[in-house]
Amino acid sequence: MKNDDDKNKLSYEEELTLLQIELTKLQKYVKEKGLKILIIFEGRDAAGKGGAIKRFTEHINPRGARVVALEKPSDKEKTQWYFQRYVAHLPSGGEMVFFDRSWYNRAGVEPVMGFCTPQENQEFLLEVPIFENLLIKSGIKLFKFYFSISKEEQKKRFKARAKNPLKQYKLSPVDEKSQELWDQYTIAEHSMFLTSDTKISPWCVVKSDDKKKARINSIKYLLKDIKYDGKIDEKHFEIDDKIIKSGAEIINALSNNMGI
Repeated sequence: MKNDDDKNKLSYEEELTLLQIELTKLQKYVKEKGLKILIIFEGRDAAGKGGAIKRFTEHINPRGARVVALEKPSDKEKTQWYFQRYVAHLPSGGEMVFFDRSWYNRAGVEPVMGFCTPQENQEFLLEVPIFENLLIKSGIKLFKFYFSISKEEQKKRFKARAKNPLKQYKLSPVDEKSQELWDQYTIAEHSMFLTSDTKISPWCVVKSDDKKKARINSIKYLLKDIKYDGKIDEKHFEIDDKIIKSGAEIINALSNNMGI
């Protein structure tokens, strides 16, 4: 007999397979209609962005889908307009592009770690809604996921990475500072949501202490939003409101926690 854990695992795998089949249908529609889909994955270190991207992409055709994970800017790129190196990777017609971190580095890790000046951070926060508005008006359909993790769960995942030789590469000096600078990241997070959660380009915040629920619900969020041929009944895209939160909900929660 199977125990409850086995039953839950099977349920997750069955639901994931169902949703991944829908992603292949979506990709076919995107290609046929020449749509441009850009999906940004942001969040704290160890929040599960990479694992989620893997589940989004593992069964779709790589010829029409790309994962973009840029290294730190080169000396040349540092002299360019901040958004310039990201523009080169935006989707063309018929493409789905997944950004594993994005221009929002300038709203989080860069100001917290001192990789940009306070002025550069403020300029970014003023410019990013304008930039995204231009992208959307140009025909790009933009989705922004922010994977949110608790401090305790992040600490637990860092320890697990340190013990696993296959995951040690994920640890970096920035990661090592994440727990120590937790409150500074929270302040930066609040500022980012305040300025960049707009009506035309809202944030979808994914509570990711439970990785499986985070993956399932983020895929549902994407599929629910787009009409495509052969789509199954909408009941399959019902979202768990304990896992998926709007930017406005998070702004209120952070404001209350910070006493604003």
